[in-house]
Amino acid sequence: MQSKRIFIISALVMIVAMASQSFSYIQPNPPGKLKNIKAFPATMTYDEVDHQMDIFKVSLGVKCNHCHAPSKENPPKLDMPSDDNPKKDIARDMIRMTRDLNEKYMATVPHKEGAPLQEITCNTCHRGNIKPSDKVIMEEHH
Repeated sequence: MQSKRIFIISALVMIVAMASQSFSYIQPNPPGKLKNIKAFPATMTYDEVDHQMDIFKVSLGVKCNHCHAPSKENPPKLDMPSDDNPKKDIARDMIRMTRDLNEKYMATVPHKEGAPLQEITCNTCHRGNIKPSDKVIMEEHH
């Protein structure tokens, strides 16, 4: 029983440590309009964009600093509007590609009345990896 308690406490400590490290990149909820939003509708709120970013992080198995550049004034913080990291433009292109695939192709696939449309997401190909695996893609199509 003692070893089980030690295991649970250790697991909780690890979770708290990991969570605190991942929160070091979080910026406070900015007042007013978001800056430099190019791949999302300008009407999206901070919370909506933040939610999408959380989905991207899980789908690609990355943290915010994969696409966002460090702040020049305070390097431990990220400069979310900055375009200094070229991976941000790649991400924007991938967002547009996914949107186009869903609008032009997936929306035209017949589906059962009342059933939700199937959508392509980042996770469709990436599966938690920065680069999609050719093996995963090929296995699903055979």
